[in-house]
Amino acid sequence: MNISYNWLKEYLQFDLSPQETADALTSIGLETGSVEEIQTIKGGLEGLVIGKVLTSVHHPNSDHLNLTTVDIGNGGEPLRIVCGAPNVAAGQKVVVATVGTKLYFDEDEITIKRTKIRGEESFGMICAEDEIGIGTSHDGIIVLPDEVLEGTPASEYYNVKSDYVLEIDITPNRVDAASHFGVARDLAAWLKHAGKPYKLTKPSVEEFTVDKKRRRRRSDSGEQGGLSQVLRADNTRCNSEGESGGVA
Repeated sequence: MNISYNWLKEYLQFDLSPQETADALTSIGLETGSVEEIQTIKGGLEGLVIGKVLTSVHHPNSDHLNLTTVDIGNGGEPLRIVCGAPNVAAGQKVVVATVGTKLYFDEDEITIKRTKIRGEESFGMICAEDEIGIGTSHDGIIVLPDEVLEGTPASEYYNVKSDYVLEIDITPNRVDAASHFGVARDLAAWLKHAGKPYKLTKPSVEEFTVDKKRRRRRSDSGEQGGLSQVLRADNTRCNSEGESGGVA
């Protein structure tokens, strides 16, 4: 059974890391086989930052490349970046992959390095949608609204979420732990025994409502349903059999 670490923390406030949580669960009989990090965008956009293009001029040794300088809001010197996108221009807010950033293309992975392109040094990459995993367009670089501040992490701008999935082996006798709240309840017991802080919160039922109109319609039509109907049927059968000399 797969358990979401973030979902677990909606029911139980605690300070264990995902791996520590897995170890604690294993120690109380909920054997956890693996802990896997998942993200809404592969790689979590780590190393990607919002920048402002300060200058953009034609590359002296190419008819389709541009030499740009980009402020990434870190207080340092603007980055010199060689860019081949046809839509790059001074004044734009863009997504920059700094040196050391990993980008993912399906199963392939590349690392951005300091490089020299047609004799000019480049210290990063200005990105298109498909290069960072937020879309499929490769027509040009991403151009963001002017109000976005340079230096903003791309993961923050795109609201990237991260979670961990804990794979738990549930034995047939532990159906009480076959839910997130069941696991949270067991983990709360472990935390209490270990003297660690925690707060367990029961799932809210506020959004559940009773359809009173439907119940009234069933009552008016003579539908009782469930146990009362079975009991009435059994009582009628027993009385009939008693009168006929069957089962008294």
